[in-house]
Order: sequence, then structure tokens, then C-alpha cells
Amino acid sequence: MTTPIGPIALLGTSADPPTSGHEALLQGLLKIFPKVVTWASDNPMKDHEASLQNRHALLTTLVDSIANPDLIIVQSLSSPWTIKTLDKASKIWPNEELIFVIGSDLAQQIPSWKKPQAVMQKARIGIAPRRGWPLTNQHLNHLRSLGGQIDLLPLEIPASASSQVRLNSKLAQIPKAILPMIVEKNLYGFKSQK
Repeated sequence: MTTPIGPIALLGTSADPPTSGHEALLQGLLKIFPKVVTWASDNPMKDHEASLQNRHALLTTLVDSIANPDLIIVQSLSSPWTIKTLDKASKIWPNEELIFVIGSDLAQQIPSWKKPQAVMQKARIGIAPRRGWPLTNQHLNHLRSLGGQIDLLPLEIPASASSQVRLNSKLAQIPKAILPMIVEKNLYGFKSQK
């Protein structure tokens, strides 16, 4: 019989590209949870600029740069549908409490997800407050009315956004660890100066 790990934070992200906000969120989650699992995914509500393969490589590089054994990538969890991801996660960690982490910008979208009530039964929802995306009691009450157990995480994530990086080539919002790969692959308009 294995010893329980404790609550596992699950963070799927488009990572298109990973930003300083992703980096801050992963580092913050490591201070709260004994195990943090992440992966790159296709969000059916977004258009992705880079391939899933490239986004996974960028996220892997970011995770490697954080260099914490309690932070891992499990790319097999990737699915456009949260319920499918949670089905897979509950098979990998059948005896662990799962906390599905989202930024406060996504809290309003949960009721429109595929099988939102089933999602709420499979995992607690951990909401990381993100600057520029305040949560209201109305949003939280709506989630709770779906049967959700909501945890407001004691974090504040910078107002960085992958979409802004793509639109404005905001170098300052890209973690230093992944910038060489972005330039090498000519992603997001960042090209080598050779």
C-alpha cells in the first residue's frame, strides 16, 4: 500500500507561449501543494498559434528550469475536455485528492464546459486570482450551485497573458529559460538576429 501524497494540484495550460505568469503560478503552487502536475493542452475555446508539440516542449523547458522534483509534466493528461483529463488523473492517482487549478479569468467559463457537474465531482477547483480578473461572489456562488468545492488559492498571478505576448511580442513576459527555444523555432514573431 502506498503512502498518500496529499492534495495534487493539476494545471493544464495552453502555454501558447508560457509566460512569466505561468512561471509564477507553478512556483506558487509548489509552496501550497506537495505535488504539482502540469501539461500543455488544446483549449476548445481558443485558437492556438503554435502546435501542441511545440507548446509541450516550451512548457517542459520551463518546468525543467524551475527544477523542483515535486513539479512534473504528465502530457498524457492533455485533452480539450477537463472531464477526460480528470478521468485519466483519477486512474493515475486513485487515492489522492485532486485540485484542478484555473486562473480567475476562467472561472466564468466552467458552467459552459463539457459535463461541468461531473468535473466538480471529480476534483476540487483551485482558483488562482489573476490581476485584472477579479472574482465576484456571483461567480463563486454559481460554481458552488453546480456542486463545486472551490478553493481560493493564496496567490496573486501577474497580469501577463499569452495572447498579449503573441500580439505585441512582449519579451519581458517570456521566461528567460524558454526564450532561446522560441527564437530558434521562430515562434510568435521572435526571430533570430543572425
